[in-house]
Amino acid sequence: MKIVERIKRDKKQQIPHYAALDIGTEFVKALVFHIGEGGKAHVVGYGRQRQRLGDMQGGTVTDIGGVVENCAKALDEAEEMAGQIATSCIIGIAGELVKGTTTTVHYERLKPKIKIDYNELKNIVNKIQARVFEEARKQLAWETGHEAIDVKLVNASVVDVKIDGYRVTNPIGFQGKEVTVGVFNAFAPMVHLGALQSVAADLELDLITIAAEPYAVARSLGAQEAGEFNAIFIDIGGGTTDIAVVSGGGLEGTRMFAIGGRSFTKRLSNSLNIPFARAEEIKLAYSEDLLKEKSKKIVRDAIYADSLVWRSGVELALSEFSSLDLLPSRILLCGGGSALPEIKEVLSETGWYKDLPFSKKPNVHFIKPEDVVNIVDETNKIKDQQDITPMGLCNLVVEMGEEDILPSLMRKITKTLQS
Repeated sequence: MKIVERIKRDKKQQIPHYAALDIGTEFVKALVFHIGEGGKAHVVGYGRQRQRLGDMQGGTVTDIGGVVENCAKALDEAEEMAGQIATSCIIGIAGELVKGTTTTVHYERLKPKIKIDYNELKNIVNKIQARVFEEARKQLAWETGHEAIDVKLVNASVVDVKIDGYRVTNPIGFQGKEVTVGVFNAFAPMVHLGALQSVAADLELDLITIAAEPYAVARSLGAQEAGEFNAIFIDIGGGTTDIAVVSGGGLEGTRMFAIGGRSFTKRLSNSLNIPFARAEEIKLAYSEDLLKEKSKKIVRDAIYADSLVWRSGVELALSEFSSLDLLPSRILLCGGGSALPEIKEVLSETGWYKDLPFSKKPNVHFIKPEDVVNIVDETNKIKDQQDITPMGLCNLVVEMGEEDILPSLMRKITKTLQS
């Protein structure tokens, strides 16, 4: 029996419509879209529903029934606007136990004059995946204290291929002795993936895929700068901060820690001795510069103190990218939590980055909706950085329709490992 029954509408659909569900700790955001001419995602419906305090914790589902109900409301709103029913969906996953890293393997070919074919490439990637999976399982077992934790692959993507030192986008047909392949993988405990699969089933949606949200955000700006693209993406949600580092056009890895918008709200609630809901209202009013000067100073002092703690989390996360000689000097912010002015302020201060491998002081910018590739917003509802993550999920669906050899290979291998 379904936990919640979504509103059904008798609409004739000429083309399939999809839903991108960003199930955040604070809000569920739903975008309904279809793939139009030119391979772009046309967003025709937008919906948003606030979560209750007990529905999510640290980016993970804690009450499936409550989350399904909230998703249904957001989805109904988006479908009402679109005048269409979504039949399939992509869902984002976040949280501290979602682990993403890029593994680079150097492979020496015994017959360098023979051209690389599909089977050889598949064999190389399969060897990488087998090794990385065991490393991810051990890491999550250590962090959770459960040796028998069931780990599943969420995303996999070839981010870099070099043949004898030369970068190529498709190695098939090339000759050479040394092949270097970098593969990004994101893993999560099965209990978290299973919760999201249950959400899709109860919404009666075919689940296209579950995607690690930092991966979706990092992919959202596309490959227009190809191998020259370097940036640190920081997505601040209600319960977590997700970080993705892109260097030389390749995703180096992702990190997450459990400080988000709710942490700042709790600080205000304690400092002002007011209910959480009232503290949330004050925080949002402060973000929009609607408070009087006296109130603004009180709120700022509380939020600034927590922003320094949050920045320490960023420092710790970035210090784990030890394989990089230099970190990108461009920081790109998104997510509802990034609207607090102190977030950009503490990242723009001099000194905090001195112990990290930056070549110069980082430049901090917000990702704008118009920066996201492959998305056409026909709703005029997507206004700022809080909607970048669901837009990134839409972009991943567009990429799945592409027939490039490496993405196609990775989808097949990923599907095998997920089964």
